[in-house]
Amino acid sequence: MANLQTLEISIGGMDCMECTQHVQHAIARLPGVNSVEVLLTSQKAVIQMETGRVDLPTIRKAVEGAGYSVPQTQADTLRAGEKFTRKAITTLALVVGIVLFVVVVGEGLGLFATLTDQVPFWLGAVIVMIGGLPIFIDVVRSALHKQVTSRTLMSLGVLAALAVRQWTTAGVVVFMMHIGNYVESFTADRSRKAIKDLSSMTSPTARVERDGAEVEVPLEEVKADEVVVVRPGEKIPVDGMVLTGNATINQAALTGESMPVEASAGSKVYAATVVQLGSIRIQAVHVGRDSTFGRVIQLVSEAEARRGDVQRFADKFSGYYLPVVAGIALVTLIVSGNTLNATAVLVVACSCSIALATPIAMLASIGAGAKRGVLVKGGKFLELLARADVVLLDKTGTLTLGKPHLTEVISLNGVSENAVLTLAASAERYSEHPLAQALREAASERQLELSEVHNFEELPGKGVRAQIDGSQIVIGSQRILREKGQSLQVQQLEQQGRTLLYLEKDGELVGLLAATDTLRPEVPAALKTLSSLKLGKIELLTGDNEYSAAELCRQLGIAYRANLLPEDKINAVKGYQAQGHTVVMVGDGINDAPALAQADVGIAMGASGTDIALEAADVALLRDDWNLVPSVFKIARRTMGVVRMNLILTAIYNVAGISLAAFGIIPPVLAAALQSLPDLGILGNSSRLFKIKD
Repeated sequence: MANLQTLEISIGGMDCMECTQHVQHAIARLPGVNSVEVLLTSQKAVIQMETGRVDLPTIRKAVEGAGYSVPQTQADTLRAGEKFTRKAITTLALVVGIVLFVVVVGEGLGLFATLTDQVPFWLGAVIVMIGGLPIFIDVVRSALHKQVTSRTLMSLGVLAALAVRQWTTAGVVVFMMHIGNYVESFTADRSRKAIKDLSSMTSPTARVERDGAEVEVPLEEVKADEVVVVRPGEKIPVDGMVLTGNATINQAALTGESMPVEASAGSKVYAATVVQLGSIRIQAVHVGRDSTFGRVIQLVSEAEARRGDVQRFADKFSGYYLPVVAGIALVTLIVSGNTLNATAVLVVACSCSIALATPIAMLASIGAGAKRGVLVKGGKFLELLARADVVLLDKTGTLTLGKPHLTEVISLNGVSENAVLTLAASAERYSEHPLAQALREAASERQLELSEVHNFEELPGKGVRAQIDGSQIVIGSQRILREKGQSLQVQQLEQQGRTLLYLEKDGELVGLLAATDTLRPEVPAALKTLSSLKLGKIELLTGDNEYSAAELCRQLGIAYRANLLPEDKINAVKGYQAQGHTVVMVGDGINDAPALAQADVGIAMGASGTDIALEAADVALLRDDWNLVPSVFKIARRTMGVVRMNLILTAIYNVAGISLAAFGIIPPVLAAALQSLPDLGILGNSSRLFKIKD
């Protein structure tokens, strides 16, 4: 089997969906290329290829042969991301001013007619050809590759205008083609602004300890396990562990949480967060792209590749649109016999706006959400969230804080409480379950010394088994006992919402331990908000006992299923999906990874720094705040509303524009002036998403 590798390259010169298709076809034809995805708004290509069969120079040559470029560095493709609002207003004013000039001065006051009469046609034609030469070269290059773009139609319009000796009309069309290129480039840049803003939050350098001295080096030169020094007011450049020092850290860049956290020796810290007070020495663990913030940027930049149904529809529609417009122009010419009417049809059509309508809105929401601590991995998940009708919830670590504490230790058969707790905590000393941590903390508080453990074995959804001092110790839920046909009456504790652990020693029940968890304080209000969104079903799926689940869900007013094993949760998700529901699963992203992956959309709580959560979930909430859950659904619905409006506005423009042009109501010069307006409309409408509303 061939050894495959993935390569990401920046692409310059793309301004429409047809451009991405041209680049994709050029790269896909190369021997050794397994697959290629070209992203318009990210201005890059993601290529999967066989190692050794194709290289970057070959790919660059293929891209350049298609009429585009591969910059030497990523920085070459980034334009200044500042003052977008001012630029948007200036661009809109420019286009509106040109439209008014064309309508009032050019057509109404007869300026164009005067120029046509006074300037020799040959001179006017030369001016038009020189002005449009760069565009015409690209069109010819595309034609040689059997490619048709919106610029092809407008170039045909220029030729048609020259054919009837209307060089001023042809000149206006060429001028507006240049304006259109700028508007489309500006619009695409605006959609990438959130990604650029994220990238700018990281520190480009780091101060590391080398050979007994502190040296400032570029971030890419920092290696894992090196010691990094961060002083007051500086950004932390890496994910790592604090070795010495104390600091107050603002983590808003990563989690969106404005309240700072305190860090000292042993604390985990993350790249792009800011030391407000104090200074710390950090042992680097993850650097650059491997850091939590680096992965967030990477996932946001790749989000365009995960397209929803509405975006795929727009992509397909763009492929059929240009031939249809050309056909309408031909019919107009045949029926009316008026070349200018057919020219106007070719010029007024704006396919780029159709291609931009969806990705710009999606990236606006995804980028703005990432800055707030909400990581959505693609537009298709926003689309699924907007139509979701079933929400399933985990309990421990999701609705609760995931930090239970021991409340009772009940000894049986003459074994003391301390002996019961010692055996239980020893058996659980290698387990990562929250209840195991509660046992170890309780044993530590009583200053109990844990025993050595041998043959440790986890029983998923049940408990653990281990050898301690020559005895077989089993601790876990009542499922362990039920397998042996035993039954115990512990209803009083269960009715109080306690979670019970049963301890066996050599097959004999020697103790019971009761623990309880704490409900997150913001959960009741957040669930009430979630319910107000009129979702079809909200249900808790938990491995806890019936009484504990019932008591919790009575307070929250939601349905529940208790005593579930991990596979039972997956089956519950599959059951709803089989009934045609769109299912969202909310979990802590660690022990719920299978159910998160099975759901149509998996939402992981508190995924900051958690590799499993970032990989398994489709939406990762980077801080433990349940108010973000209803916010995600609101963001999705608002985004899809903007997408629909973008598509409707674009459709109205194209249908009205082509119809009016075909009947001669819109002349070619006005058609040229109008064709940039849909892009500005999409930009203005989508810009509302850059500011997330609760």
